[in-house]
Amino acid sequence: MDEATFWACVKDGALPDRGVPEPPSQALPADLVHLLISRVGLGEAEVAAMSKENAIARLQKYWTEGV
Repeated sequence: MDEATFWACVKDGALPDRGVPEPPSQALPADLVHLLISRVGLGEAEVAAMSKENAIARLQKYWTEGV
């Protein structure tokens, strides 16, 4: 960490970049992935290829229609 970054953190509360990657904005929540795999019976690859909207719609279909 350089001096400017240090003082920005101390004075302004600006946290330094610690190299932790940001999750993608459309990443599926872990509990949604778990339900799709364990309850609905989808494969990991199929779930990984889904958008967040499609994954939610698929889980809602399972809850309402049982399929």
